Formats: sequence, structure tokens, C-alpha cells
Amino acid sequence: MTTIGFIGLGNMGAPMVKNLLAAGHTVKAYDIVPELLDATQATKAESAAGAVKGAEMVITMLPAGPHVSGVYMESVLDNAEAGALLIDCSTIDVETARAVAAVAAERGLDMLDAPVSGGVGGSEAGTLTFMVGGPDQAFEKGRPILEVMGKTIVHTGGSGNGQVAKICNNMILGATMIAVGEGFVMAENLGLDKQVLFDIVSTSSASCFAITSHCPVPGPVPESAANRDFQAGFTAAMMLKDLKLAQAAAQTAGTATPMGAAAAAMFGLFCGAGNEALDYSGIIKMIRGK
Repeated sequence: MTTIGFIGLGNMGAPMVKNLLAAGHTVKAYDIVPELLDATQATKAESAAGAVKGAEMVITMLPAGPHVSGVYMESVLDNAEAGALLIDCSTIDVETARAVAAVAAERGLDMLDAPVSGGVGGSEAGTLTFMVGGPDQAFEKGRPILEVMGKTIVHTGGSGNGQVAKICNNMILGATMIAVGEGFVMAENLGLDKQVLFDIVSTSSASCFAITSHCPVPGPVPESAANRDFQAGFTAAMMLKDLKLAQAAAQTAGTATPMGAAAAAMFGLFCGAGNEALDYSGIIKMIRGK
């Protein structure tokens, strides 16, 4: 069994810790919100540095690039044990992921960027998808631990490539959900039953994850957020964050992404109207003009 330092016990991090504990691993956890430490049975660390000391592996799940850079530069890298593997599961900008990994390498430490897909439900069920960037040997070392928390573990190549995969995936998802919402609203306005449309598009050329798993109208997919007033599995605010990251990366790469830019603009308007906490599929409310 492995001793793991875990930093960041939010909606995603806490269930990940519970799965690690259930698998028999020892977890020392830290979060800046003390109350979150009570949500798991992990050993409580008094600081980020305390969670890192003595750990064979360090996992972080943090909100954004500045948080990751700050925690690694101020706590993790100075306190990590020789030979410890560092895994950042946050979704952040590619530049920060690569910069922090480079500093870790200078210190003789292997680091993986391993952002996830699957939302809170996937975190709780241990069925997350991990998109992992970093050295081959580090990936093989980290794979058994990632498999405790996820169902699909994909090595994407060098450092930062996990973040590239995540933001490309979510740019596609965000734009697709808008198109799905427009299709269902247009069908509704023209008198076509939503179940009939679902039965057609979910089994034909328009089929996609946004339809089959997160259908934005109540009924066809009982597990979708549309059946619970868009109580979030993946919030509109998180989608907007990822779309902004994608636009920044596209600019850096000199890549035109007009659909991605349009999706970012629409989610910006939706969140700006006070809908940040709704599920991202709730964008259909704006399409309806509500």
C-alpha cells in the first residue's frame, strides 16, 4: 500500500480520497478549508507541507493555475521525499502545467499532469477518465493509483499534454451542448416531441455524449441534470473556465477556433446572468430566452 499526500478536498478531491482509503492506501490530506477535512477519514495534515512530508506520492486537485503553481513552489517541491511521484489532477493552463513540471524535473522529481473527466458522479464511483501527461516511467508508476480512482487512464504524451487533451475535449463538449440545446428547442417550437427527437438523434449521425448522457431536456435520460432543475454535475462556471483555458491555448498555438470562441462567449453570458452554479447543460435555458 502507498502513503499518499493529497491536497485539495473539494467536490472532486474528497471522493477521490475516499476511494484511495477504501483501497487500503494511507492518505494524509490538507485543504485550506478545515471543515472539508472532516468529510473523509484521511489523516489530517496541518499544512500542505505536512501532507507532503513522508509521502510516496503527492496528488493535488486545485481550482486553477495560480493555486497549483503556488502550492508546488511554496510547499510541495521543498518538502517532497526523494523519489516521490507528483500528480496534479487539476484542470489548468498548459503553460503552468509544463512550467511546474520543469521545475520538478530540475529537483529530480517526476510529475504528471492528470486532469479528469467524469464529474462528481465519476469521482464518487471511481470511474473518472484521467488524461495523463508526463514521462513514460512516471505514468507507469502512477497508473495503479489512478486506476483506483478512474476507469479509463490514457497516457497523452509529454508534460502538459494531459491539459491539452482536457481543454480540447471540453471545448468540443461545450460547443456541442449548445448545438444540442438549439436542436431540442427548435424541435419543441416546431411541434416535434422531445422523446421522438431523442430516439432519432441518439441513434443516428447526431449522436454524442451531450445527448446520450447529459440530454438538456427532462425525460429521455433520467440521470441528466435536466430532471433535477439543472442541479449541477458539472457547473456552467467550470465549463466557462475550461472554455477560457481553451481560448488562451488556441491563441498561444495560433489556432482558429471560432466555434470554441462562440461557446466561450455564450457561457460567459449565461454565467454572467447568475447561472454559474447550474449544470452546464442548463445553457438551454438561455437558448429558450429564459
